[in-house]
Formats: sequence, structure tokens, C-alpha cells
Amino acid sequence: MLVVGVPKEVKVREYRVGLVPDSVRELILHGHKVVIESNAGVGVGFCDVDYEAAGATILGTAEEVFAKADLIVKVKEPQISECKMLREGQILFTYLHLAPDPAQTNALKASGCTAIAYETVTDKHGHLPLLTPMSEVAGRLAVQAAAHCLEKKQGGSGILLGGVPGVSRGKVAIIGGGVVGLNSMLMSIGKGAHVTVLEKSVPRLAELDTHFGSQVDAIYATAGSVEEHVLSADVVIGAVLIPGAAAPRLVTRDMLSHMQTGSVLVDVSIDQGGCFETSRPTTHDEPTYVEEGIVHYCVTNMPGAVPRTSAFALNNVTLPFVLSIADKGVARALLEDSNFLNGLNVHKGQITHIAVAEALGLDYVPASKALDA
Repeated sequence: MLVVGVPKEVKVREYRVGLVPDSVRELILHGHKVVIESNAGVGVGFCDVDYEAAGATILGTAEEVFAKADLIVKVKEPQISECKMLREGQILFTYLHLAPDPAQTNALKASGCTAIAYETVTDKHGHLPLLTPMSEVAGRLAVQAAAHCLEKKQGGSGILLGGVPGVSRGKVAIIGGGVVGLNSMLMSIGKGAHVTVLEKSVPRLAELDTHFGSQVDAIYATAGSVEEHVLSADVVIGAVLIPGAAAPRLVTRDMLSHMQTGSVLVDVSIDQGGCFETSRPTTHDEPTYVEEGIVHYCVTNMPGAVPRTSAFALNNVTLPFVLSIADKGVARALLEDSNFLNGLNVHKGQITHIAVAEALGLDYVPASKALDA
């Protein structure tokens, strides 16, 4: 039997929860014990009674949860106060985004825990199945946020993305044609905007062209084409991802000075450091700031704005992996599944994901070697 713990999220305006009651019930049916911090699920509409009905034990504080649990299941990266509660041999399963965060990385190393990152678990196609649902949410929210930021009161240029008869539509440029980019395209088209996507993969460009046809201009991404379409856009959405690594900076400060004042940048890559030179992390309390006359939206936990949808979508894909750890033990669960093994970022003070190690200039130990040792 494994004890699985779910603390309440403490990041600013983060209402999601690591396990919903249905997921708790599945773990209980597999013979495991689940401890939940009181009120951990209230942000998504679940009270303590709902968790007790599913078989969980409610504890009063995060400290109690961390002390009792063998496996901690969260949503967002642990804050430093939470890292201090982790211990050697304990398993942490959550989003980590370590590449731009040396403080968290060092704290996880010091704890001696085994930290598995949702965002670097792969599937047989090389996709990121535990990142996908939140990327879908973030891609759709990006356009919703951008449309709001374009309003004059929010510092925007006062443009309606869909225009009206006799008035031009707004222009949306999306950098990156992956899951975030695809969902941003869907929302932008739905709002009636003129949409351009910039992508380096020629096969992906062909897929997007087949899917969207004349609804989207699918352009091969070069420094020149990115600059051209950024400068003419009313909204630029950064949707670039290199698994585990820091995002490349593709939009420079100089470009901003040539954009129309009141245009909007939404950096969905901000969890990995951001793909705009002028990006810096923001929160749902203060989501925007203005640089060079351009509104920046760089909230690091965008899906937290719609926590109920996000929590259910996340649990749908994480639960099988949680059950695998609980049923088999972490070493066997990881070593039997090379795609799951790619999620291991830190083990007993060692960095086990090469992209994280390279981004932070730290020594790298292959995950399988670290577990064997």
C-alpha cells in the first residue's frame, strides 16, 4: 500500500487540485491510502465531504500531508516552502518547469526526493501527453486573454479581433504550430480574426494547411518571417516549446518598438522562461504590464483561470501514471516504461533530464543509471 498525498496549491490564484474525487476512488480501489489537505479541492467545486465519500482521509495542514505521504501529487511546481517539506525517498509528481528555475531545482536536489515532471513524460510518438490538456486550455485562453487586453481600458489599441462589416479584422500571429498553437488558431478563427501561424516543421505546416486551408496563413518560420508578421500583428501568441529546455527568445525588444502601440503579446511559453525578450512572469492578480507601448500577458499558470475544466482534463491523463507508481513502486514503474522514465527530472540529488541539466549548467546523470544506483 502506498500513501498518496494531495496538498492544496499555494501558487497565486491557483485553484486546481492534483486529484479529483473520482481519481481518489480509483486509488482506494487499488488498495492505496489517500490523504488530502482540508479544502484542497474547493477551487474546483469539491469540499472535504466529497473526498471523504471517495475514501480519502482529510488532514488539516500541508505539513501533515507531506509528513504522511509517500507520493505527493500536485499541479504546479512546488514553492520553496513546499520543497522544504519534501524528504529523501519521497516521490513528487507534478509540473516542474525546472529549466528557468535554479532555486526550485536546487531545493529539489537538496531534499533528496524523486521528482517526476508532467511536462517531460512522452508517448510512443514523442508527444507530451501530460502537457497536452493544459496546452489545449492555455492555447484557447491565450486568445480570450488577448481579446480582453486589446480593449482600450486594458491598455490595448482598441481593436475588436473579428472586426465588423466595413472594418478590418484584427491580425493574430501565432509562433509555434504545436498543441498551444493549434488551439489558439481554433479560437482566433472562431473570433473572426486574420490568423497567421509561424512554424519550422514543414510536415506540420502541411498538416495545418490541410486542416485549416485558407482560414490560416501557415508560414515557415525564419528570423525574417517572424519579424515581418510580428510587426504587422495586433496580437502575437508565443507557443514555442522545447521539452524540458528553456524557450528560445524569438521576439526582440527592438521589434516591439516597430509594432503598433497597444498591440498585445501573450507568452504561453513563460513557464519555460518565455519566448519574448521582454517577457517576465506575471500572476492572475496582476496579469499584464506594458513594455515599449506593447501589452504583455505572461501568466505562468494560465489554466488556473478555469480550474474545474483544467483539473478534470489533467486528471484524465495523469491518473494512469499515478496508479502505475502506486501499484508498482516508482523504480519499476519508470524502468518498465521508457516514456514515463523521460519524466524523471531529479532523483536523490541528481539531475536526470539532459535538457534541464544543460539549461542550468548542472551535471547530468541518465535516469536509468540514477535509478539502478
